[in-house]
Amino acid sequence: MDAAQQQQLVESYVEAYNGFDVAGMLRPLHEQVVFRNLSGGQVNLTTTGKEAFRRQAEQALPYFSRRQQRITRWQSGPDQVEVDIDYSAVAAQDLPNGLKAGEPLHLRGKSVFRFADGQISAIDDLS
Repeated sequence: MDAAQQQQLVESYVEAYNGFDVAGMLRPLHEQVVFRNLSGGQVNLTTTGKEAFRRQAEQALPYFSRRQQRITRWQSGPDQVEVDIDYSAVAAQDLPNGLKAGEPLHLRGKSVFRFADGQISAIDDLS
């Protein structure tokens, strides 16, 4: 898989994420996709497989009234793409981390996408 194909899969995933489109997020994913969310170097969420990913993505939908990942840097390798992300969102409800409904959230992070069989096989979100 070349860098242009990898980029297209990542862009498709991010566009669907920004649009709260879970079905669109699933399209570029491998059946056995592994998703990990890491914060401060600690893994706080892991899912394995499209079905587990779908459940988690649907559970997260009501958390924000608006959300956007904006890719600011690309670095491609043979089997992975690393991107820097500017993330902004508005809480739709009070969240356990103290963010109140209506409050904005701004983060910078990184996502690493790995590929197998022409699809995204793993996503690590780091903040």
